[in-house]
Amino acid sequence: MEKSIEEFEEIQEDNLLDDEPMIGMSFNSEIEMYNYYREYGKRKGFPVMRRSSSKGIDGMIRHVSYVCGRSGATRSKSSNPLRPQPNAKIGCNAKLGGGLEEDGKWRIRVLNIEHNHTLLTPTKSKFFRCNRSLSSYAKKKLNVNDRAGIRLSQNYQSLVIEAGGHENVTFTERDCRNHIQKERLLRLGDGDAAALQNYFMRVQSEDNRFFFSMQVDDEGRLKNVFWAEPRNREAYKEFGDVVTFDTTYLTNKYDMPFAPFVGVNHHGHSILFGCGLISHEDVETFTWLFRTWLACMSNSAPIGIITDQDKAMKIAIAAVFPNTRHRWCLWHILKKIPDKLGGYKQYRDISDMLHCAVYDSQSPAKFEEIWHRMIVEYDLGGNDWLHGLYNERHHWVPCYLKDSFWAGMSTTQRSESMNAFFDGYVNSKTALKQFVEQYSNALKSKVQKEVEEDARCLSQQMPCVTSYEMEKQVRDVYTILKFQEFQKELTAKMYCEYVNSMGCEHIVREDVKIGEFKKRIFFEVHFEKDKGEISCSCSMFQFRGIMCRHAIYIMIRNDSEVLSEKYILRRWRKDVWRCHSRVKTSHELHGCTDEQKRYEKMCVRFAEVANVAARNVESSNLVLNWIEDVRRDLPEPIQCEGNNAGFSGQGSCSNSMGISTNATEGVRDPEVRRRKGRPPCQRKKSTRSTKPKKNSTRSDAEDGHVDNILSSQVSVVTPQGSNIATTLLNVGGSDIHTNVYPYGTTNYYNHPQLQQHPQLVQHGHFQQLLFQQANEYGVNSEFQHDFGK
Repeated sequence: MEKSIEEFEEIQEDNLLDDEPMIGMSFNSEIEMYNYYREYGKRKGFPVMRRSSSKGIDGMIRHVSYVCGRSGATRSKSSNPLRPQPNAKIGCNAKLGGGLEEDGKWRIRVLNIEHNHTLLTPTKSKFFRCNRSLSSYAKKKLNVNDRAGIRLSQNYQSLVIEAGGHENVTFTERDCRNHIQKERLLRLGDGDAAALQNYFMRVQSEDNRFFFSMQVDDEGRLKNVFWAEPRNREAYKEFGDVVTFDTTYLTNKYDMPFAPFVGVNHHGHSILFGCGLISHEDVETFTWLFRTWLACMSNSAPIGIITDQDKAMKIAIAAVFPNTRHRWCLWHILKKIPDKLGGYKQYRDISDMLHCAVYDSQSPAKFEEIWHRMIVEYDLGGNDWLHGLYNERHHWVPCYLKDSFWAGMSTTQRSESMNAFFDGYVNSKTALKQFVEQYSNALKSKVQKEVEEDARCLSQQMPCVTSYEMEKQVRDVYTILKFQEFQKELTAKMYCEYVNSMGCEHIVREDVKIGEFKKRIFFEVHFEKDKGEISCSCSMFQFRGIMCRHAIYIMIRNDSEVLSEKYILRRWRKDVWRCHSRVKTSHELHGCTDEQKRYEKMCVRFAEVANVAARNVESSNLVLNWIEDVRRDLPEPIQCEGNNAGFSGQGSCSNSMGISTNATEGVRDPEVRRRKGRPPCQRKKSTRSTKPKKNSTRSDAEDGHVDNILSSQVSVVTPQGSNIATTLLNVGGSDIHTNVYPYGTTNYYNHPQLQQHPQLVQHGHFQQLLFQQANEYGVNSEFQHDFGK
């Protein structure tokens, strides 16, 4: 109920003691009156909001009305009337009205303190929107951490810890998310596709070596996009002999798969050769992406490319890279074993024998023997998955791949290739522009790590652990990490022993310990001392570019302690000048404003002062008092009307890239698509003998219409005035993954997964193969009692 001024004058003094609002209370400003009523509402347990205001003829606000946040009628915002959403409106009439008097004071003129709803406690009322706010410091820290690629949950938690707990923060994690999203919009502008193109054109205007291409559909929607920085292009010239391609790691809010081209640098770390965002995983799309990437790399195709066993990918690679060796990622194949074979009663035995066929076969003949024995013994002739793998064995079985060097693209390298490259920087389900920003951060981090590792290699030196000349030879020229790999093989030769030889052919056995069990494996080493040529049946050099322990053992046994130059690979050397290391990455997507620069400069100085003053109470109080004095002398900041958790941003919405707005007309955001494959709710289910699912996206290719696909024109949006030829046509592809088996036959037993499951090597197939191998190499019976039993 409303009360007049006269009724409140009698109880004014009593209310002041309880800090209750009353008619006639005066304030120095409208903001002060609002803050008073808001704090009162916080104590009593109700939200406060501005209902109305009016201005005088001079344009100044003269009257204002504040009400309980639960005033007004309930209005459902749900589009489905059967699924209403919660609503705070309940028709509460509590309010406070005030006006500006002639003496310049604001006074309460109308007041109603009666509510028609339950009031909350202060610990809960702090979550009302009017009571939540982000300080300038919190905003700055959120912005800096977001640009550094720190996830939102970690970003928010750092502020909570710094404040001493959740009870001391005046905002929620949702407030932080809203602020970050608004900042990203301010930095990059509205519209994902337009913002993405604007950024690419801005970067290219600063460095014309930057390459990008965007493909749109008939409606002007973005379909596919590819980009590569100058450093990516230069790195490909140095390390582009073998490339891995994977579209399964990351997506964005449009469910457009992220498709990076990745290689391995001289430290054995993954390095990027460009990447794309694609709308489909079919032959047409991948052909467009591959042709675009090939044009970006001056039409220089890689020697080898590693993917998963996707059929559409195979067609696209054959069309665009006809002379490139296409291999499948063994890691992706073997991880499907539980899903494809888990329904069989003898699954464990089948899995063991399949691993034997893959890892213990040092020749195609041996693989064929073990494979056929597995098919017959366990009646697997009707398994379509195994049948398909056997028909394509030349794409994935290690013993069939010895004709090529795969530059260390190993199983472990695959994990580092995608997961470690982007973890902590790139989040899924993000907008395109945010995705590219996070990608840029990840790239800069990788560049920094490479620079740090280069500096370490040139300023430090690994000590030799033996007196062999080859160890010093490799140490002096290889990077530290690659030398450590060689050093490991050199020291591991102690587990090797000579068996017999015939001319240039030598048999070496190695004792391999797995948990508490020991196995002896035999290897064939071909060594021509006069020519300086050596090779081993484990194929470690072909797979990883590092001389294996078996070859080292035979060389030393034959008094040859220096490696031929052909086995000192340029890609691992630290004394080579590489062009890509002199190329900088692209600039940040947004530069700091002058205000941001001033703020950061002051923060650095304040931190230095705080570090000294915090050592004792006197110094701390001196600084705090000084800050209060300076704060009083500073002009009051201009505050926005209302108090919606304070979302003022420092970014700019203007077109600061120097590009006409016409440049982005017609480029619309892509449609949200669901990726191919089984629906998410069904992916955890597995069946026993399910036939492999056909790729519905490659019907044209399966029907023999590949020529029509490859000759079709596609619409490409390219930057104006570019000196880079990006007239790219056509497409092809599907779902892909990376890497090939790098361990060699021996190192399979050192695989982390096998170390955790030593029972696998106890299976009878291992014993049978080992005894059979021993008989083939004419091993004396005195060795056989040492074999695992």
